[in-house]
Amino acid sequence: MHFIDVGQGDCTFIAANGVTMLVDCGEYAVSSDVVSYLRSLGVGKLDYLIATHPHSDHMGGMARIIDTFDIGEVIIPHVPDEQLPTAVFFDKFLESCEAKKLGIREAGAGDVLELGKARAMIIAPDGSFHEDVNNYSIGMLIDHGENSFLLTGDAEAEAEYSMLAGDRLKKVTLYKAGHHGSSYSSTTGFLDMIRPQTAVISCGADNAYGHPAESTIERLSSYTDKIYRTDISGNIVFESDGSNLSVKTERNEK
Repeated sequence: MHFIDVGQGDCTFIAANGVTMLVDCGEYAVSSDVVSYLRSLGVGKLDYLIATHPHSDHMGGMARIIDTFDIGEVIIPHVPDEQLPTAVFFDKFLESCEAKKLGIREAGAGDVLELGKARAMIIAPDGSFHEDVNNYSIGMLIDHGENSFLLTGDAEAEAEYSMLAGDRLKKVTLYKAGHHGSSYSSTTGFLDMIRPQTAVISCGADNAYGHPAESTIERLSSYTDKIYRTDISGNIVFESDGSNLSVKTERNEK
């Protein structure tokens, strides 16, 4: 599992037994870096391309990813038409899907995606209406042997409550902190359920939002002292053998 440093954005690449998945890709401005990174790994096809929600820091470069790689399946959350962005990045995403004749699948809670010997279950969104588009974020729980990984996009407290109510959460080996470590995510009740052994925060250095919030770091620190940040460590790569989890960072600082 590669947490690719895309500045103030999200981009996670997962490979298991030859099956590949990209979850988000950051802004368009960093799309060439993402393409280069994936090519350096020998990636030619993405079996799953997932856009957690329609914000540019998560899918601004998605059209370029689709234009560059062979794509198996594209998955996005259902967002009501009136809440979809009227933005160039989203229009280009749709155009690239159409040009390659890619169907777009809407994520449903309970859907299972096979990732080689790993298994990804979609646990959010649950079909509820949300005022904030962040709360439509796709949440995924990935199991690989004894290790489990939780990705929640930009889900905030409202969506975290829905995930708790959905009764699919459990203790996890690794948690990618929601919404770049925002104070509105990684709530106490949510963390008390997942009790992460390791946490990763994807955010840009000196970003204008103050991510990650000090209050979020404090809450995470109640469960683990293994908190990695892309703004500090650059690209962060975890490898699971089904029981152990190892990590390598681009920069040694932590």
